[in-house]
Amino acid sequence: MKSMIRAAAVTASALLALTACGGGTSGSGSPLSGGSSSGAGKGGSVTVGSANFPENVLVGEIYAQALQAKGVTVQKKLNIGAREIIFKSVQSGELSVLPEYNGALLAYVDKATKATTTDEVGSELKKKLPSGLELLNPAAAEDKDSVTVAKATADRYHLQKIDDLKPVAKQLVIGGPPEFKTRRQGLVGLKDLYGVEFKAFKSLDVAGPVSVSALKKGDVQAADLFTTDPAVGKNGFVTLQDTKNLFSAQNVTPLVNTSKVNDTVKSTLNAVSAKLTTQDLLEMNTKMSVDKEDADAVAKAWLQKAGLGG
Repeated sequence: MKSMIRAAAVTASALLALTACGGGTSGSGSPLSGGSSSGAGKGGSVTVGSANFPENVLVGEIYAQALQAKGVTVQKKLNIGAREIIFKSVQSGELSVLPEYNGALLAYVDKATKATTTDEVGSELKKKLPSGLELLNPAAAEDKDSVTVAKATADRYHLQKIDDLKPVAKQLVIGGPPEFKTRRQGLVGLKDLYGVEFKAFKSLDVAGPVSVSALKKGDVQAADLFTTDPAVGKNGFVTLQDTKNLFSAQNVTPLVNTSKVNDTVKSTLNAVSAKLTTQDLLEMNTKMSVDKEDADAVAKAWLQKAGLGG
């Protein structure tokens, strides 16, 4: 996913949701009956969290189920909110494990970073993550943020690259999650790196159905969508080439609080990373968004296919 962790603005309700969801949430965000802890506990006990967009909930489910299969007692607190909330929760130990996107995480801890490749991002994160946090092995799977336009807009203004927006952006409205307006991997970077300034910004959801609908209807002429979103191909949208690498490497990577995890947890999560590909993300996102399958069922099927299920 990807440039930033996609997430809603930090609100009091979201903060309350984090502290109140001790029983965990399912992929849809509904409380799990009887709580979400399971497993024999032979491998320790962890709390797995996720941001508030479907793909991150899915990866959280994959992590949780893979750990349960190894005898780890798992509590799930999924679909919480923005990085501004969940990162602090990993620091405090309220969450033990979180699916992250390495480039977006680096941009969060170091707004001046120039790292773009997976290796560069990983090297810098090792130096800059706060004490007590560790990023495990990155997956090949990537999901980046993007500047995406409808085909009619691309045709009208001859848009193929983000660079092409510079002479026309002041005529256009761009939409995205609230934090896209203030993050470097958002409007700040588009202005600084590309010299692109839009007529206006419209606050939408986290690269979800509201953003897709706004782009289809012309309420916005550009939107922050994820590169693994099936809606891009389905609607004939055009993802503009990021020639200057504003949206850096975005490998799906487990972030852990080192005081809350053991070697079983680490090796299990690294085994997931070794198997997870970008094509897997696209296929699983399609199952959820198009076929309307639940995240827990999609996660279970992938784990079984990958040989990591119970």
